[in-house]
Amino acid sequence: MKKVLFLFTFVTASVAMAQDLPADPEPGKCYVRCTTPDVYVNETVTVTVKPAYKVLKTVPATYKTVTERVLVKEEGKKLTVVPAKWGTETVTYVSKEGGNTLKVVPSTFRPSSETIEIKPAYAQWELGAPAPDCESGNPDDCRYWCYKGYPAEFVNVDTEVLASDASTVKTPIPSENGSYTKRVLLEPAKVVEEIIPAEYKTITKTVLDKDAYTVEEIVPAVTKTITKEVLKEKGGLTTWREVECALVEYQALPINWNLGSATLTAEAKTIIDTRLMPVLKQNPGAKLEIASHTDVRGNASFNQDLSERRAKAVADYLISKGVNSSLLVANGYGETRIKNRCKEGVSCTEREHSVNRRTEFRLINQ
Repeated sequence: MKKVLFLFTFVTASVAMAQDLPADPEPGKCYVRCTTPDVYVNETVTVTVKPAYKVLKTVPATYKTVTERVLVKEEGKKLTVVPAKWGTETVTYVSKEGGNTLKVVPSTFRPSSETIEIKPAYAQWELGAPAPDCESGNPDDCRYWCYKGYPAEFVNVDTEVLASDASTVKTPIPSENGSYTKRVLLEPAKVVEEIIPAEYKTITKTVLDKDAYTVEEIVPAVTKTITKEVLKEKGGLTTWREVECALVEYQALPINWNLGSATLTAEAKTIIDTRLMPVLKQNPGAKLEIASHTDVRGNASFNQDLSERRAKAVADYLISKGVNSSLLVANGYGETRIKNRCKEGVSCTEREHSVNRRTEFRLINQ
């Protein structure tokens, strides 16, 4: 009777989505709406938590004493000028430059053709036929969408192409020459130099041997490898799946949490492996709620936070076992859902309080 009542309530609450309900449901059975989950893969990225840097050490300058020969009187010159010598020269030049006459040869063409794409290739989604092994009586179930492609369309256009471009034929016109006489320099004026030698002196001075400099030492960067989830395949297709009616109501997950702790023990992980993992494998695509509760003892805010962390710890463990995170809902209810009389201010035994300290699970609709 309880299962039938649950089914009735489920259908009533979903009357607004009647077009999305299971086809041909059987009385007394329970169904959940399953959506194919997003598929994620793990990728590792390397993050520089501290960049490489350099450490500098200074080395002071060094000096040395040197002897140097310096100029105390510059070298001089005595100059004597020799005048230039001139002569004449006959120069031939072009009095009229040559040229060309031009004759134009026109362009010629030849026939051709060109193929033009008048409609590009395209593709569109089309609804396929039902799967032959579909167990549903609803014609819209078990169908799939196909992304069908169509080829481009072309047309040929007659054209002309250039066979030979327009050109010209040149006929040369000879040039005419003339001449003139000019005065030219046969030998330029020049100056005869007589060198007067420089005078030098030897001095001693302190000079820089090696300037101050720095020694550089590179300290390597510090990196950290982080694993992140990357979407590999987008989900979203919805189907209905029949499930045990007991699984749509809260079921106990008998984890004995350590006091004030949200860390899973080895025993708790074994309970999850043997109790929850088979449920998920037998109901692929169904969404699972993990609910954690506390008793009323202690601070309400702390109890709420503790219950949330415990629910998340179970979800994180399932994700580490390969369960898609989009199929999990982790809820902490703290002390808001007491199952017995042990409310705030009521004296209860430890056994009665333990009834409220619980972790539960159930299948829910997407």
